[in-house]
Amino acid sequence: MTTPVTFAICGCGSRGLEAYAPYQELHPERMRIVAGADSRPERLAMLRERYGLAEDRCFASDEELLAQPRLADAMIIATQDRQHVPAALAALDKGYHLLLEKPISPDLDQCRQLVEKARETGRMVVVCHVLRYTKFYGTLEAMLRRGEIGKIETIDAVENVAYWHQAHSFVRGNWRRSDETSPMILAKSCHDMDILRWLAGERCLKVQSFGSLDYFRPDRAPAGAAERCLDGCACKAACPYDAEKIYLTAPHSGLRTKGPGWPCNVLCDEPTEERIYEALRTGPYGRCVFHCDNDVVDHQTVNLEFANNIHATFTMTAFTDTCRRTIHVTGTLGEIIGDMEAQTLRLRRFGQPEEVIDLRTGDGEFAGHGGGDMGLIADFCALLSGEKAESLTDVSVSVESHAMALAAEQSRLEDGRTVTL
Repeated sequence: MTTPVTFAICGCGSRGLEAYAPYQELHPERMRIVAGADSRPERLAMLRERYGLAEDRCFASDEELLAQPRLADAMIIATQDRQHVPAALAALDKGYHLLLEKPISPDLDQCRQLVEKARETGRMVVVCHVLRYTKFYGTLEAMLRRGEIGKIETIDAVENVAYWHQAHSFVRGNWRRSDETSPMILAKSCHDMDILRWLAGERCLKVQSFGSLDYFRPDRAPAGAAERCLDGCACKAACPYDAEKIYLTAPHSGLRTKGPGWPCNVLCDEPTEERIYEALRTGPYGRCVFHCDNDVVDHQTVNLEFANNIHATFTMTAFTDTCRRTIHVTGTLGEIIGDMEAQTLRLRRFGQPEEVIDLRTGDGEFAGHGGGDMGLIADFCALLSGEKAESLTDVSVSVESHAMALAAEQSRLEDGRTVTL
């Protein structure tokens, strides 16, 4: 019988505790959580309750956990962006293998430092670029490698963030400011940079980008907009960004419509209407979207040139109804059009009937980034158990997507100047 890989978790938030830890519940023979750290006592209480940890295996900070002797085979680091690398370097020195939430860091020198440390210590560092582990992108990549549409010429990818997700995470939430976390193109879309690099199959040579924070600004606030949505706002009835709507009644995000999971469980643990109203009255998620301290963009476009003469375009926009990724790849013998939410790929070989590849299975496996969250953990456990030789998203691979994203941000800030990598 296979011995489960043991894990310590630094950061018991929506990624560490809600996205990755549940793999143990599905496959206890593969994964066992034995320690954790978080600054919030209520999150540590949830960790203890769900996974039966003793109090002396739960710590109030990464530093406190990392001051102990090595407690597990691997560590999941799912803290805030700028905390990743310091904790990762210390964990490698302790002998942990790492599953590191993306982005690695908004500082490219820190990314390179981590690559070097992984090489020096001989430890595995896998970055959570979960899209590579989805059936959707895995199928697409295999089709392109088989030459289904000949030589790839262009890739056009779009990330539709969704108006409510933008308001939740990037206007009111943790990733609203690039100086505290990362620029939007890295925090949200390094997934997409990584996928474009993977599908292109060669390194990126040049990047150009345009984008701005156009709408979620004080000067765009309609007359009568209150500082907080529950403070008698005169615009409340017609405003789709009203926090009460987003967290209670909106079809894609409300407690009454989607239940107590994400995003409601970011406002409070075990969400109820009473707890959500309290969070909206007192916390950051009840603020008017036009009166926050956000500075990340709400839309951005990127042009990319790869070494094999493939050209790609990428668009990130806040202004869509649903969270979905779409892609259009053209080649010398055909094209492929994909919709990740619909889980379909349309293969059009020139001069032949269209072939629709339906990737839906009906078994719920597409929860969590199209199945990528569980696929990533399964792959990581297989790697540490010796069943696989290498990872799709080793840190040495992932660093390229970070270089692309940071070059795009540099270009955007310099009025679209082309940046050579």
